[in-house]
Amino acid sequence: MTTDRFYLLDKGRARPGRIAVPPAFSVQARTTDTDGLFSALEVTVAQPIPRHIHHVSDECVYVLDGRLEVEFDDRVHLAGPGDLVFLPHGVPHALRPGSTPPPRVIQISSPGGGECVVEAIIEHRAEVGAGGRFDPGALNRYTRRYHVVYDED
Repeated sequence: MTTDRFYLLDKGRARPGRIAVPPAFSVQARTTDTDGLFSALEVTVAQPIPRHIHHVSDECVYVLDGRLEVEFDDRVHLAGPGDLVFLPHGVPHALRPGSTPPPRVIQISSPGGGECVVEAIIEHRAEVGAGGRFDPGALNRYTRRYHVVYDED
């Protein structure tokens, strides 16, 4: 058994990444930290995340504060503090803030890679978030390489 990967991340801290990310996207465990098994982020869902599919990774979202609207299987579900949402790969879904202030969640992707998607979106935020809303076509230019595809309909 190896202990060289152990770390304790203090409250309010984040793992260093390829680029700096805003506090609303705090990387808690990078894919490289877990030998690719998973990644974990603390996220404030301040704007709607358009309908999309993770073609490889399953996603778990644990709500810490606020309410999260989850569109899944043509229904909208409301998740509150302490609720866990499991989103299997290959199934379209969308996420939206369902409260003010917006919900704060822990998002876990397995296998990892979630932080790579966030870094790509932030790196190209002027293009993908023009007008204050995500542009699915622009998102796809940067997220397809991570097997995440947004509906462009």
